[in-house]
Amino acid sequence: MSSKGKESYGERFQLAGKTAIVTGGLGLLGRRFCAGLAEFGARVVVADLDGDGVSRFAQELEARYGTACIGIRCDVTQPAFVNRMVDQAAAQFGSIDILLNNAASKSEDLAQFFAPFEAYSLEQWRKVMSVNVDGMFLAAQAVGKHMLKQNQGGSIIQTSSIYGLFGPDERIYEGSCYLGMAINTPAVYSASKAAVVGLTAHLAARWAKYGIRVNTLTPGGVESGQNDTFVRSYANRVPMGRMGHPDELVGAMLFLASDASSYVTGHNLYVDGGLHAW
Repeated sequence: MSSKGKESYGERFQLAGKTAIVTGGLGLLGRRFCAGLAEFGARVVVADLDGDGVSRFAQELEARYGTACIGIRCDVTQPAFVNRMVDQAAAQFGSIDILLNNAASKSEDLAQFFAPFEAYSLEQWRKVMSVNVDGMFLAAQAVGKHMLKQNQGGSIIQTSSIYGLFGPDERIYEGSCYLGMAINTPAVYSASKAAVVGLTAHLAARWAKYGIRVNTLTPGGVESGQNDTFVRSYANRVPMGRMGHPDELVGAMLFLASDASSYVTGHNLYVDGGLHAW
């Protein structure tokens, strides 16, 4: 029996009747998050830059899981887009109960994104920050205001990264490539993902009295096109001895989205195979 006295523990994970917005909904993790939310009964708003892509994906989710889903083209760096997204979601479904604040950018130019810190351009820094920090702020602000107006509480989950909390081990990048390009963890990525944790703590403290819970979901390294050298090197740094799979983030996300975590706010949930423990 749960603390509410009636529903079973399993029922507390169910999301039927709730509306969830997922920014970065077409990304590696975003697609899995959308699918997990739909499978557990939520109405899902898939938000991303590709308007045709989000519409197609929303239709696929509806067909597979039988819950209402819509796609909304949204540039999270632009207040007008973000406010329009919230207005459309509310008009379509009535309430907004969950925000998965997940949009992030590696920028269109990977060479500039992976440039060494000593040569990093301010223009590139600002491009990444505009999505990873400004976009996080704008989405949390717009959805949070709507949740306050609804006066029904809600759950906001913000995606960070293990490298927002700990410095990268430069040794694992020797001989490592991503999509054929030599890689590293840029300082802008670490700084932007650290900002997510700070924003979460602030909002959790501010909105707790209104029943709005705000938590951080922090993935470790996830397989996404890295070469074998990187995968082996990274695995050697992890107690569980391997990289993560995108699907392994979904259970943690559902916990934070649902009433199963009704007394959890301001928390940073690591899903990293134990990397933070070493």
